[in-house]
Amino acid sequence: MQPSEATLSRANLSFVHRGDRTIVRAARAESPLALLTPRNHGHAAWVMVASFGGGLVDGDSVRLDVDVGPGAAGLLGTQASTKVYRCPTSTCRQDTAATVAAGGLLVMIPDPVACFATARYEQSLRLDLAADASLVLVDAFTAGRSARGERWAFHRYAARTVVSRAGAPLVHDSILLDPAHGELGARLGRFDAFATLVITGPRAAPLAAAARDLPVPTRQAALLQAVSPLGDGGVIVRIAGASVEAVNLAVRARLAGLGEVLGDDPFARKW
Repeated sequence: MQPSEATLSRANLSFVHRGDRTIVRAARAESPLALLTPRNHGHAAWVMVASFGGGLVDGDSVRLDVDVGPGAAGLLGTQASTKVYRCPTSTCRQDTAATVAAGGLLVMIPDPVACFATARYEQSLRLDLAADASLVLVDAFTAGRSARGERWAFHRYAARTVVSRAGAPLVHDSILLDPAHGELGARLGRFDAFATLVITGPRAAPLAAAARDLPVPTRQAALLQAVSPLGDGGVIVRIAGASVEAVNLAVRARLAGLGEVLGDDPFARKW
């Protein structure tokens, strides 16, 4: 279901290169979104997306447009997991569209999406890269509030990621989880969290190289990781874990060199 203009909350964000670092030129958001701009010790600019009430409620629809200027380096994260509360009548939706100009770098490392029981959630990520732009993307979701007996108890989770480089398709990835296709807990087995990493471009090359060196999992391991090459020298890493903590730690391990790329480690002060 597509949101009407009356229910759509918009946010706009732009990063520009100034001197020896990147600054946030514009950061505007409508409720329930808020854009926070914490300082850091590196050359990149950081923005954290927050939402009033801690998550999305029935019918919330938000759109974030991001522009990374030539040579700029921007990081987009979240304060905590994106919670999708119960949706008795309609679908919550998040759409992000980003453009990364020549020589630019966009790092998107949001915390996982956690859908509560009966939640309905859809998201789209559309990222357009210049020929020599770079991207580090994390897209993750969890089983929900397992401790409250709500493991894989949502009504729908749909996510689509489209990445293009110089107008040519690079990544087109879709996930649909719907109990109408079969009971989710049985289909997903022992796993409580999943993450997909996309790492591409010259400024992210050290991270892509490191991500190719993955441990070989044992049979019935609590954590599985797989890496696939992208045609431009980048990689896609897929992670499945029996706990949210294990997947979060695996993501951080795959991005252990991010502090060197940005000049400061965004995970250093995260739990």
